[in-house]
Amino acid sequence: MTEKAKILWLYLAAAVFLAANFYFVIHKDVYWLFALPIVLGVLLLYVFSLDKVLMLITFVTPLSVGVTDLEAGLGVSLPGEPLMFGVMLLFFTKLIYDGKYDWKIARHPMSFVIYMMFFWMLITTATSEIPIVSIKYLLSRLWFVVPFFFVGALVFKRTAYIHWYFWLYNVSLIFVIVYTIANHATYGFTNESANWVMSPFYNDHTAYGAALAMYLIVTVGYLFYPGLSTMKRTLIATMIFILVVAILFSLSRAAWISIAASLLVLLAVLLKIKFKWIISVVVVLVAFLVTFQHEILDTLEKNKQDSSADFVEHVQSIYNISSDASNLERINRWQSAIRLYEERPFFGWGPGTYQFVYGPLQRSKEKTIISTNSGDKGNAHSEFIGPLAEMGLFGMLIVMLLVILIVYTGLKVHKRAKEKRVRIIALTVTLALFSYFIHGLLNNFLDTDKLSVPVWGFIAILVVLDIYHTETPETVTETTD
Repeated sequence: MTEKAKILWLYLAAAVFLAANFYFVIHKDVYWLFALPIVLGVLLLYVFSLDKVLMLITFVTPLSVGVTDLEAGLGVSLPGEPLMFGVMLLFFTKLIYDGKYDWKIARHPMSFVIYMMFFWMLITTATSEIPIVSIKYLLSRLWFVVPFFFVGALVFKRTAYIHWYFWLYNVSLIFVIVYTIANHATYGFTNESANWVMSPFYNDHTAYGAALAMYLIVTVGYLFYPGLSTMKRTLIATMIFILVVAILFSLSRAAWISIAASLLVLLAVLLKIKFKWIISVVVVLVAFLVTFQHEILDTLEKNKQDSSADFVEHVQSIYNISSDASNLERINRWQSAIRLYEERPFFGWGPGTYQFVYGPLQRSKEKTIISTNSGDKGNAHSEFIGPLAEMGLFGMLIVMLLVILIVYTGLKVHKRAKEKRVRIIALTVTLALFSYFIHGLLNNFLDTDKLSVPVWGFIAILVVLDIYHTETPETVTETTD
């Protein structure tokens, strides 16, 4: 067939497609056929370029909208999660058919911790109080981890994709920031409206603040990335300014705390304090808090400053556990989680079940004006205490092991990498992940796509840098930045 004939057939097909669409719109009131080319395009990407699908998911994640059925305990974020599910299915299909994977990645210590996580989730799903909820939770964790850790690690072997991954989420997040600040302005930037003005893209200001904190840290790191033009550095500085403003207006105290904690780790790195000393300080600090917990609580209870739109007052409210409803509700959730753990210390109540089973274990003296028994206002508000209630002591220990390994791997890569740009990426990714898990002391979002995409993707980046960028230059798989 000649080129002219091919062009004629293309125009004919386009004309038939448009005519059919206009017919269905006018006579049948059907509009979905207009999406058919997009669907076909995405399917072609799945077949021929899975790396592009991963980048597409990264971009649409901040803009995805959640649809939830509380009665069934099910929910999905559109269009992000269905796209992730497709990547997961294709990955397992290829793995079964080809039996091939990068065994350096598969045998990395981080991978073994993830295997442990899924093994224990499977066991505790079998013993779950609400099996349908736990099965969905297990599946959703799979379609978060498989695309952005196991597939992501293969994609991130090409450094250019690491940059694309950072910036696609970041640029998409800027759209959410503009929408959120504009929406917040219509309500006079009040403290109450700050909790939900980012809806429907993020559930509340805590998840929004966690994402902002992670990407602020990564973006600041790019200011020091070698070889960038003045124009690029100016754009990066502008984006940093936007992220800082967004974090301030988010009024997310957990995000502020997580950034401050990351700065302390950065200081330790700059002072070249060894990892074992950092761990020792953490252990001593925890021991101090446990030993003097009653004295500390007595001091904290004297603080009467509630959360406020005033920045200074809002900071002061961080440690108010006497009257601030948000802080008191967290304590209520944690106390309920501990009681759940005490009833089922080994297997827990099942992954994802906390919000449906904790209600009866609340005590009236601990409940607040925002307490609920209906399971419609979130989970245990902790990436550590939540797994303790849902998957027992072993579930919490796996999370703790994962965090320790993240920090250890990141600092090791930063120390051993031969190239400055690799050291910068390793350090900023480690600090961003550290900020998330510090945030995770007060909230948990790994059951959502909004934070799972950056968290598991950042972990995959650390693994790739550890395997391929801390050896000789010949082992580095690189493309043009």
